[in-house]
Amino acid sequence: MTEKDFLFLHLRDLPYFRALVRGVEAAYYQTFNLPAPVLDVGCGDGHFASLTFDRKIDVGLDPWTGPIHEAGRRGCYRLLVQADGSQSPFPDEYFASAFSNSVLEHIPHIDAVLADTARVLRPGAPFYFCVPNERYLSELSISRLLGKVYTEWFRRISRVQHADGPQVWQERLEQAGFRLERWWHYFSPSAMRVLEWGHYFGLPSLAARKLTGKWVIAPARWNLWLTEKFVRRYASEEPIEDGTFTFYIARKK
Repeated sequence: MTEKDFLFLHLRDLPYFRALVRGVEAAYYQTFNLPAPVLDVGCGDGHFASLTFDRKIDVGLDPWTGPIHEAGRRGCYRLLVQADGSQSPFPDEYFASAFSNSVLEHIPHIDAVLADTARVLRPGAPFYFCVPNERYLSELSISRLLGKVYTEWFRRISRVQHADGPQVWQERLEQAGFRLERWWHYFSPSAMRVLEWGHYFGLPSLAARKLTGKWVIAPARWNLWLTEKFVRRYASEEPIEDGTFTFYIARKK
């Protein structure tokens, strides 16, 4: 699908479980039409946009101070705005396209954010986003031993408010003023379990982050070759019926 090795680009900077799913998602955007001006809803620290796009994104929107300042240092946005996605300071029909990469699942007031995103988009503007679906929680390996207690704990530590299927998202989108055009599942149950265990095997990366400010101290192939060899088998961009994440293409009505 793409010539860029997004998996390795993310592995250089992130814990492997985050790099695995972000590498897959970054590849999808290479085929999308994102007319300017473009809005990134929930830009975070800007890492994803800095690796995914070869041009600057017009506006990055995020409510958190620390991440948005880090995004500023990356220089991948023309403008960064610290604001809640349900109350963005832009006029109606300002943007020609928008995307939100693995963000909407974390937002409690999701309906308000979708409504405001629709407000600032022009009629016919595309909106691309991806979120985990219900299999994100049902396919957890340790839940088979510990049951719902572990499932709820994992939901909390990953801050997932919404792990829903396409029907639920279609209803939300319709109510907000969007038309759902296409969706597909990706990231197999086995890949999801690799992500799950990465939260525990990735603890050394957390220690490195606290001590040095970097998740990966030596971002070179000689240091990452074994990790890359292991995770690459799970980094499939192909849609899969029982995938644990879902990508959506919607359009402003």
